[in-house]
Amino acid sequence: MHVVRREEYDAVVVGSGIAGGWAAKELTEKGLRTLVIERGRNVEHGKDYITEHKPAWQLPLRNERLSVGTKGAEQYPIQARTGQFHEAVKHFFINDRKHPYVEDKPFTWIQGEQVGGKSLIWGRQVYRWSDLDFEANLRDGHGLDWPIRYADVAPWYSYVERFIGVSGERLGLPQLPDGEFQPPMEMNAGEKFAKAGIERAFPDRRVTIGRVAILTESLNGRLACHYCGPCERGCSTGTYFSSQSSTLPAARATGRLTIVPNSIVHSLIYDAERNRVTGVRVVDTTTHATREYYGRLMFVCASTLNTTRVLLNSKSSRFPDGLANSSGVLGHYLMDHHFQAGANGVIEGLLDRYYQGNRPNGIYIPRFRNLGDETSRRGDYVRGFGYQGGASRPGWGRGGGERGFGVELKRRLRDPGGWRIGITGFGECLPRPDNYVELSDQTDEFGIPLLRVHCTWSDNELAMRKDMAASAAEMLEAAGCKEVKTYDSYHGGDGLGAEPGLAIHEMGTARMGRDPKTSVLNGYDQAHDVPNLFVTDGACMASSACQNPSITYMALTARACDYAVAELKRGKQ
Repeated sequence: MHVVRREEYDAVVVGSGIAGGWAAKELTEKGLRTLVIERGRNVEHGKDYITEHKPAWQLPLRNERLSVGTKGAEQYPIQARTGQFHEAVKHFFINDRKHPYVEDKPFTWIQGEQVGGKSLIWGRQVYRWSDLDFEANLRDGHGLDWPIRYADVAPWYSYVERFIGVSGERLGLPQLPDGEFQPPMEMNAGEKFAKAGIERAFPDRRVTIGRVAILTESLNGRLACHYCGPCERGCSTGTYFSSQSSTLPAARATGRLTIVPNSIVHSLIYDAERNRVTGVRVVDTTTHATREYYGRLMFVCASTLNTTRVLLNSKSSRFPDGLANSSGVLGHYLMDHHFQAGANGVIEGLLDRYYQGNRPNGIYIPRFRNLGDETSRRGDYVRGFGYQGGASRPGWGRGGGERGFGVELKRRLRDPGGWRIGITGFGECLPRPDNYVELSDQTDEFGIPLLRVHCTWSDNELAMRKDMAASAAEMLEAAGCKEVKTYDSYHGGDGLGAEPGLAIHEMGTARMGRDPKTSVLNGYDQAHDVPNLFVTDGACMASSACQNPSITYMALTARACDYAVAELKRGKQ
């Protein structure tokens, strides 16, 4: 590899998304000159949100959902599998032709390709974990016991929440700890109807508005939400949390931040004599020129599977199977949430009630299965699930599927349609060694081996899905909804439909643990084998819980940075 220049920093961060942005903020604010390496293009806050308020008629395809095989999705055969992939946001998703991977069975790997990564397009739902989650592996014997508990992470959850701004309702539930909340968004009339009926019929269940990293009160120059939507195109007011709106500006304000975009990491440089990572090998994605950057601390936050790909490709005589992989578990125990199993129905009446604006949020029903008591215990599966969903009224577009024409049809479509409600479960996935990634014999255009993914749902997830659908229908019917129907989009493993990866919550593959023989990282996200190497994105997770994981990545990153800098100052790095 021809090296064109050498630069040295106190810390190097690989990735600029949710975890990488937090690492940049924390390390620079603690006095370290920090380099952030990003494989994608640069995106400037506000300026580069090029479709933010464009009406559909100004877009060639009228902002159609770009599905597999449709016009506009030719370079995105994987990204087009998700319903989030629309014409107005496709520039925030990776080009699959340029960055391929190998699927053993269907696994949908959704990726961002810009500074900020998927923090520009994430769903912004943020839910703390509890000890029900951190103790789950120990309790039922699946996976490896976490080396940390809720008490270790709780102050860091609070630290993160105060900075990013989280709106939500306090519930006092042990399985879903409350946080530092701004005022919650309001449910609409249909959701309030369902909430009253569900909680009346099931006193052990709660229906609440989602907890989201979206401001309802202005914070640090970022403005409160004015419900303009759609958030995923970029938010120039900084209302929702992204690296661009929050962590990277904070890091820049220190004067210690350098960002290098269009630079894909080939591998990490390991010094066997010192037992340290000394730098990183980078390929320029535009020119294919190569560079090396050096630093005392290395934080790899490239998103779960890219992080593991970098570590697997960083081989040496001491680590022939990948850097910091003396345990042999690097790449194993891949997880995602399984979803798209639930129910929907009709709410009669309430035709004098409507709503305004584009509320970037829905409702949430916290986990109520297998909470540790006999009442909630299920015999057919372990762990649990929560629901996300919402109620709405269709607009004039529903006329495309209704009978009639002319003046009569126009008059009927002038008013919104009746209320409908839907809820879908997000279920926990067990950590299993046979869900794993490895390097294939093929390489991409940058000379980096492609990742091969092996991942399926187990019998436990499939049994849980049956309950996710049945319980959803049970609740909607008890609430008084009509025409209730269940659904499950999973098609059996060989075709597309609720396959692993589609929830975009992939995690595991470089798990935490107490024993270097069975885990890659310790309780501070520090590699057991290489003391100055830290991994704080989803790769570090030892189990998946059922809550959206991003705020846990943020809290673990802040905690790891605090520990790493303290160790550095003590001369242990």
